[in-house]
Amino acid sequence: MKYPFYLFILLIISFSCKDKPQGLLQEKSEFTKQDTLRGSITPERIWWDLTYYHLEVKVNPDKKFISGKNTIKYKVLSVYNTMQIDLQAPLNITKVTQDGKDLEVIHKGNAHFVKLMKEQVVGNTESIVVYYEGNPKEAVRAPWDGGFSWKKDKNDNHFVATSCQGLGASVWWPCKDHMYDEVESMRISITVPSNLMDVSNGRLESVEKKGAYTTYNWFVENPINNYGINVNIGDYAHFSEVFNGEKGALDMDYYVLKDNLEKAKKHFTDAPKMMKAFEHWFGPYPFYEDGFKLVEVPYLGMEHQSSVTYGNEYKQGYLGRDLSGTGWGLKFDFIIVHEAGHEWFANNITNKDIADMWIHESFTNYSESLFLDYYYGKKAASEYVIGLRESITNKETIIGTYNVNKEGSGDMYNKGGNMLHTLRQLVNNDEKWRLILRKMNKEFYHQTVNTKQIEDFLSRETKIDLNPFFNQYLRTIKIPTLEYTIKKNVLTYKWTNIVKDFKMPLKIFINDKEEWIYPTSESQKINFKEENSIFKIDPNFYIFTKN
Repeated sequence: MKYPFYLFILLIISFSCKDKPQGLLQEKSEFTKQDTLRGSITPERIWWDLTYYHLEVKVNPDKKFISGKNTIKYKVLSVYNTMQIDLQAPLNITKVTQDGKDLEVIHKGNAHFVKLMKEQVVGNTESIVVYYEGNPKEAVRAPWDGGFSWKKDKNDNHFVATSCQGLGASVWWPCKDHMYDEVESMRISITVPSNLMDVSNGRLESVEKKGAYTTYNWFVENPINNYGINVNIGDYAHFSEVFNGEKGALDMDYYVLKDNLEKAKKHFTDAPKMMKAFEHWFGPYPFYEDGFKLVEVPYLGMEHQSSVTYGNEYKQGYLGRDLSGTGWGLKFDFIIVHEAGHEWFANNITNKDIADMWIHESFTNYSESLFLDYYYGKKAASEYVIGLRESITNKETIIGTYNVNKEGSGDMYNKGGNMLHTLRQLVNNDEKWRLILRKMNKEFYHQTVNTKQIEDFLSRETKIDLNPFFNQYLRTIKIPTLEYTIKKNVLTYKWTNIVKDFKMPLKIFINDKEEWIYPTSESQKINFKEENSIFKIDPNFYIFTKN
């Protein structure tokens, strides 16, 4: 997901404590057993590897009721006979079967422990079927909290969608709800009233009309994370185009409310522009086999894999606003560019633990700047990302708490983007920087990763020891401060407010001539060659200064 922290605060202050929605970017320092069951790789999870889901759900919008089943195929990695399946109240698991036999299920809150009777042989592929039903949690302020959005369009047709990042996919369907294990492929069969259409992930295989209801069968060929799976139900119109990309022809499909069809045809031109820019910076779109979709929904938007959702009211910027305050943020539709950027950072490269969600959000925040770089130049891109600094709070660290399903602070967006912009300055070679980003998406193609893997990769590829750099920006709220004085034509400088071994070089200008200095925690001096020299620090580095 993708929204600056201060905007999130504006949204939640309208809720009383009692009514505050569950979901992302909320302060939390105490954790429960349920948090541990949700956020850790438990013994009941680690012994089996997901290979395939077939999720079948019937949606009754009039009653806000769903029912269905999920067939879960898995490979046995070690001998064990208890399996953790996650499903959140008020939904209920009605039964679980293996080979047609009912299994015992022990319910512990939102975690359900299935007792398997069949011998689990290492290397074998097995399956279970989980049946469930109920009135799922309704999203209060999607997509920050999670659940179903039950809305109506202006013609009084049902307009329904799911969103669940952070809270988890188990808010609406039974699954192995942990980011570390992505299913290799899946089929999604959603049954809806016949006057409506469902749009989900992957490619539409078939449509089966059954009286008053119609089933839409979608197939996802690539690995996919749980929160990236979605249901979008509405009175949709469809149009499409083919993008000639780095891996050949890419189908780009658009599903919008029928009344918005002509408007969307004009406005969605940012989608192929996005694809062209991001393939340049990041490499081929990661899901050619599943195509790319942009789907209108009754909330702002979300990075659902191959089914990116859109609710930005057909406006440039973020609901018509420029988040950077520079004017450059109105040169593109924020939701199209940001949410689709997540196809590379979140869907292709996915965090194993949501504590490392910065891997999704910092890179995708910076992708907005790179979009501008591609079309408007480096100066525009730099002004945009620098403008985003106004909303950085530096109250909590970017990395969250591991094993309890807790992400870091909202600074993972704009501070994280500025951290990467600073790293680009250290690389000091834009083509090398581009090739590093492309290699990153190739090396971690369709993988779940942790922060250390990303840090090690970037250190290796830049040939810079970035451990102190990432310790500074990811693990503390301290911003490196260049403390300096100029007396009698002598510049004295040093880093303060830094972690151990922080020695980041810094680009400066003396009388408009570029130079590099190498500050440490110890004072150093430079003699200016001319009296009354003009000294400037490159603003592209995210630092503070103290004169």
